[in-house]
Amino acid sequence: MTNLSSSPTSIDPVTASVIQGALQNIAIEMGYKLMRMSYSSIIRESEDFGTALTDATGNQLAESVQSTPLQSGPIPGYVQNVIKVFSERGVSFKPGDVIMHNDPYGGASHGPDIALIVPVFYDDQLIGFSGTTAHHLDVGALSPGSCGIVDAIDVYAEGLQFKAIKVYDGGVRNEAVWQILKDNVRAPGMVVGDMEAQVAACQIGADRFIDLVERYGLKAVNDASEALMDYSERLMRQAIKDVPDGVYHATTCIDGFLDDPDRRDLPLAVTITITGDEMLVDLTGTAPQVSDRPINMPLVGTVDISIWLTIRSVLLDSDIYGYIPQNSGLTRPIKLHVPRGCLANPIFPAPVIARFTPGNQLADTVMKALAEAVPEQVSAGIGNLKVIAFSGLKEESHWVHMEIFEGSYGGRFNRNGMDAVDTLYANTRNNPIEDIESHLPMRVTRYELREDTSGAGRTRGGLGACRAFQFLEPGGFSVEGEGHRFAPWGFRGGKDGQTAELHLIHADGKSEALTSKVPYHTTEIGDTFFAIGPSAGGYGDPAERDPNDILEDVLDELISPESAERDYGVVIRNGKIDDEATRKLRSA
Repeated sequence: MTNLSSSPTSIDPVTASVIQGALQNIAIEMGYKLMRMSYSSIIRESEDFGTALTDATGNQLAESVQSTPLQSGPIPGYVQNVIKVFSERGVSFKPGDVIMHNDPYGGASHGPDIALIVPVFYDDQLIGFSGTTAHHLDVGALSPGSCGIVDAIDVYAEGLQFKAIKVYDGGVRNEAVWQILKDNVRAPGMVVGDMEAQVAACQIGADRFIDLVERYGLKAVNDASEALMDYSERLMRQAIKDVPDGVYHATTCIDGFLDDPDRRDLPLAVTITITGDEMLVDLTGTAPQVSDRPINMPLVGTVDISIWLTIRSVLLDSDIYGYIPQNSGLTRPIKLHVPRGCLANPIFPAPVIARFTPGNQLADTVMKALAEAVPEQVSAGIGNLKVIAFSGLKEESHWVHMEIFEGSYGGRFNRNGMDAVDTLYANTRNNPIEDIESHLPMRVTRYELREDTSGAGRTRGGLGACRAFQFLEPGGFSVEGEGHRFAPWGFRGGKDGQTAELHLIHADGKSEALTSKVPYHTTEIGDTFFAIGPSAGGYGDPAERDPNDILEDVLDELISPESAERDYGVVIRNGKIDDEATRKLRSA
């Protein structure tokens, strides 16, 4: 049971814990209902959505645990910006309102992540908000799909912007807004269907929230919420206090645009200062924003979530601490300093739609800085993700598909890195081959682990994946990705991992190598898009790895006998360890 005994509120710990569980279950139920009602595979299968409850000022009370942190985490920022915008406009919240919001400079991480928010009223008093976010497969940008758009020159080229717009006003549907939406996206049935599913999930959350208040009373729910945020804050403060005071720094780089000397090899710099039970994260030294390419990262909605998620996962590991209430109390001890005008705090209207992979690299950089302070609690460098938009036009109708192509985790203190998974703040799932082939004019002709590429170490890095998509009809694709130039970092003697690759294999067999960011590119029948994911860095000296673990990897065909000998000094012949040859090699 959560220990709330030191909370200053009058709520007793048992009641507060019960209310905590109820709030969490509401958010989880909202998430599952949204998944089951959605039309697109990006929500239904990949779980690229978020649901959360906040109080009346936008403090997060609970979020769905089965979705991505990059969707649930920003919901408080969405809500707080909507409150601010309504105040500036002189607009009030009313029962029956539903607000649409996707302003990337107003809490949204980028335009395709559209929030639908319902204000919750009890006895005519605004008591909170029920919110959902989801990635939508088209928002009317310059090319099909709402990702892989890497050549937008400003936010206006990134698609429709809805800045705190009531799509239901006091329970009355605003048909004009819905019609504008339908007329300006390429897959209106899917996009509007997903949004209506979000509205329904929000209303479910609002109803359950009111039921909870009616059962326990508004004061008890508010007191429990305050107690839970205070409890989460105390946990984070204690975790920070356990880290030695000091200044910890790390720098990594993103590819940027590898074919453009002025927009490549862009540094991300993180300096973490620990003083008692408080932490300052300073991004001074990060590259200036790229004003005409969309790899900039909004401070609120992307950068803050990237930092908070990484710190929370490292310092409050669920394997050790168990369940921790996910709410705004966790972030109170952490201060951010991000220079205005850098990649991580761009100035409007700098484009931001392709912020996903740079943000994930920022999370990896925070991990690298923390590695100096808590080396046994981190992983080595991660293999970054890719987001790929596939699309086509059949007669007058578009089809659009979004693929989040997996990365891999670095080796950890006592565990290997995880193979072919979404990393850090992503936490989405891959799309099943059956789903792709049953809904789209595409065939997946290859899907396997990228063998013999992991960073060697006492614990090895995770393996990337290889996946090939063949077009059965003319179509196209665009890509936002990372990790083609800079390999995932090894730690404490571990070796670096392997960089990623992309290839377009034409129907005539000719192959074309692609960079990590590809603007919209047309394809013909029989063309194959082949993605090779990065493999992550190793942790610790490879010579310390147990030979029996290396043998298992060889027998599982994850590494070759040649790599076992070259990287680990372990000689394997005929499926067995040659003990004498291994001793000689390792002693040398």
